[in-house]
Amino acid sequence: MDEIDRRALQEAKALLENPGLAARLVNVVGRPIEEGLKYLPERVREQISDVTRKALLGSLKVALSTVNGSSGWQSSRLANKLGAAAAGGVGGFFGMPGLAVELPVSTTIMMRAIATIARENGEDTESPETRMACLEVFALGGRSESDDGTETGYYAVRAAMAKVVGDAVAFLARGSGTLAGREAPALLRLISRVAERFSIQVTEKAAAQALPVVSAATAAAVNVLFINHFQDMATGHFAVRRLERKYGPETIRTIYDSLPSRPN
Repeated sequence: MDEIDRRALQEAKALLENPGLAARLVNVVGRPIEEGLKYLPERVREQISDVTRKALLGSLKVALSTVNGSSGWQSSRLANKLGAAAAGGVGGFFGMPGLAVELPVSTTIMMRAIATIARENGEDTESPETRMACLEVFALGGRSESDDGTETGYYAVRAAMAKVVGDAVAFLARGSGTLAGREAPALLRLISRVAERFSIQVTEKAAAQALPVVSAATAAAVNVLFINHFQDMATGHFAVRRLERKYGPETIRTIYDSLPSRPN
């Protein structure tokens, strides 16, 4: 592996193994996220799971929509951040009830940002595999309650998701590229698995926005951090995939494991 690619892999690992969304949120709101969790009623925490699934389903519909060459999925990262900030500001103004309106918008914006990063790394965004890889990004950087200590690293998450991702890709490859009829069980199983992890970050975001005296401006800043987090995950994920195509998955996995999580 040449030195440029080795540095790219090191940068990808630093992003993927050190996501730290909660720590970033503390820098914005100035208080621990655990404190914000106290302000989330139990019913709200239950609703977050449902809202998360619906938001991911909406983003999946974006992923399955027709991609028109260089337009379609390609979008400005700055425009994505501005859109996320605006959505977060509205959500912050209306408080927790605004989450059901704001999250689908933010998730769709993030899906388009993720797809742009995929394209920048040489992915064919019209292929079923790339589209499911975009959805998979929402599962990165968040620990599911069912995880044990060995299932939180990047490759461990990919391995845990491999079966449902593969089933969804196979479903789409057969030409069943819609959510009509019985709502495509293979795709919905993938949504459920991704939602288990994505809802963790959504809960952290909601907790930050639920803190007293959090203004609409602060809520907008929280949403910018939220989209930055998933852009970082996408940047790392698609850099690894690009290098896997060039050198082979086994070679990249071996080198990835040998690199430090936090470079000197």
